[in-house]
Amino acid sequence: MPAEQFLSDEEFEAQRIAKRENAKRLLRESHLITMLQNLNRDTLKSRGRFEEYDALLLLKWGTGYTGRHIWIELLDDTIRFKLNQHLKCSSDIPMCDGEYHTFTRMMWSNQLLLETELMKYYRRPVAESSDD
Repeated sequence: MPAEQFLSDEEFEAQRIAKRENAKRLLRESHLITMLQNLNRDTLKSRGRFEEYDALLLLKWGTGYTGRHIWIELLDDTIRFKLNQHLKCSSDIPMCDGEYHTFTRMMWSNQLLLETELMKYYRRPVAESSDD
């Protein structure tokens, strides 16, 4: 059983708020929020929309038939980009498990690297299934 099932409502809400505040901090410190806003404004001509969850951010664009998105999870001090299913990458940066590319603080501190990677995810976004 997940540990969250044993938390009181107050403890669960405190954990949720802590995750959300950590995600906000990570977006600010990495400058990822500015990069995403610029991508939406300059490349998508402000046609993208953001969906925010506790430790998850989606940038969505397209129509019902061509829906695309960039899925970003913000956990502790890491930024994880969800990918289309693929074989595990051989490079060390970013760390890859076949489902996510993960950037540690040392990796995302390099603004050029993070921005370059973000543009890769824009060019090859996760396609939304018709079930979404």
